[in-house]
This record gives sequence, C-alpha cells and structure tokens, in this order.
Amino acid sequence: MSNTQARPVESERIALKARNVSFSWEDTPLHWVPGDPFTTHTINVLHLLLPAGERWFVHVYEQALPLIEDDRLREDVIGFIGQEAMHSQSHDEVLPHLREQGLDPTPYTAQVDWFFEKLLGDRTLPPGRARRWWLLERVALIAAIEHYTAFLGDWVLGAAELDRRGADPTMLDLLRWHGAEEVEHRSVAFDLFTHLDGSYRRRARTWASAFSALLFLWQRGVRFFMANDPTLTGAKASFKDFYDRGRAGVLPGTGAMLRSIPRYLGRDYHPSHEFSTAQAVAYLSASPAALAARRAERSPKGAA
Repeated sequence: MSNTQARPVESERIALKARNVSFSWEDTPLHWVPGDPFTTHTINVLHLLLPAGERWFVHVYEQALPLIEDDRLREDVIGFIGQEAMHSQSHDEVLPHLREQGLDPTPYTAQVDWFFEKLLGDRTLPPGRARRWWLLERVALIAAIEHYTAFLGDWVLGAAELDRRGADPTMLDLLRWHGAEEVEHRSVAFDLFTHLDGSYRRRARTWASAFSALLFLWQRGVRFFMANDPTLTGAKASFKDFYDRGRAGVLPGTGAMLRSIPRYLGRDYHPSHEFSTAQAVAYLSASPAALAARRAERSPKGAA
C-alpha cells in the first residue's frame, strides 16, 4: 500500500512547541500595505481561511493520534496540534479589527466554516474500513495543504519588498511568526500521512482536491474583500493583479508556486528537502511576539 519516500533530512527536524504569542491591532491600518489594497486583501484572506482550517486540522489529528505507532511521530503531531491551535486563535483575533474598520468578514467566514465543518467534517460512517478511509483522505488533504502553507511561510520570511514598502510591522510579525512555524513543522503532516497510509495514488488525488479548493476559496476571498472594502468603489481583482504583484515581490511568484507542484507529486518527495529550519528558527528568535512570549514564560507567576 505504501510507497518508498525520500529519507527525511534529520538536521531539519526540531522539537515542536506552541508559542503563546499575542498581537495588538489598534495601530494597524485597513490597507496595511500602504497604497496597495489588492496585496493587503490577498494576504488578508489568510485571516478568513486559517481559523476554521486549522481548527479542522486539530480535530482530524486528534482522531489520528490513537493510530500512531511511532513515539517520535506522536510527539511531533502533538507539537503540531499545539502550534496550529495557536495559529487559529491568532488569526481569529484579527477579525474584530476588520469589523471595526468597516469590513465585516462574516458572510465569507460562514462559507469557510461550512466547507471545513460540513463538507470535510465527520461523517456518519460505520466503524471499520469506511471510517478509516475518510480519516486517511483528510490526513492526506492536510499533507497537501501543508505543502503550500510551508511554501507561503518560506516566501513571507524572505519577502523584503513588503518591508521596503512600509507594510505594518505587527502584521508582518504575525505572518512571519506563523510562516516560520509552518516551515518548522513542515514535515509532520506528510510523515503522518506516510505512517498511516502513504499511497501515492491518494497523495496525487488529494493534492488535486486541495489545490483546487484553495484556489477557489482564495480568489473568492480576495473578491469578497475588494467588493466590501468601505474605502473602495468598483474595485475588482484579477489574476493579472496577482501575477504583477508576484513579479514585484509583494506576493508569491506565480512561477514559483507552479514549480512547487511537480516537487510535491514527485515519488521521491519529502518536505525536509525544501526550505530551511535554520531560517525559521532565526526568525522565531527575533520575532517581537515570540520574544514577548518567552519573557512571559520566564516571569514568575503573578508578576506584573
């Protein structure tokens, strides 16, 4: 049933832990990339997708935990669950700030909630093969999605053009803290899928489903933001806008995203061969939010 995968790069593995970060949004403008609502809102879609998506990750992985027979992988999955729960909470906290600025995301987030909770949620299935099949399908979908979250994490860690254009530092810290942890735990979802199943056919099929769903939800989210931004009139979003921003360096490049597809679909793929744990850890050692979390952990209980 399983296929032989490339060996993981051991030096890229790191013990995972959740960081109890927090962010303050009162000084963040609606268009936090100055003069560029399209780039702002394209990235803002993360705040609408991730809370429900990462709650779904946690729910699926809690079901998968009893099936894990490798102690090291179980530790990784528990660390992954903790990090994803914190990611969901941190992005969820941006939504009240959007409402305060006149952009209520509820109509779109209701659709996202339906997608993860109903379409991809638990089904009334008899115990045994049918129930296991549906769990493995979702584990494989998460592995495909995590390929792209790691890709985006690596991109935002190096997106110096956002700094040059004066992007809001708090928003950049949220994105880079999250992106660094996505790079840090990039192998866990794939390792869990390989451990429980590893079928190449399932990997390819669920990649196609995940990629199509992400593309659909993202473009729908951008159009929602552009149409409901109270400061814009008749604004539209197009693929050309995305392509041009990618060439300018303020969004991921279209070519780089397309080139990532055959890598994931390669039979010798393993996430540890992509990106850099050292780069992720370096950012996490300097992130204002992560530093504040470490200071809080070291402070005596009850200290001001």
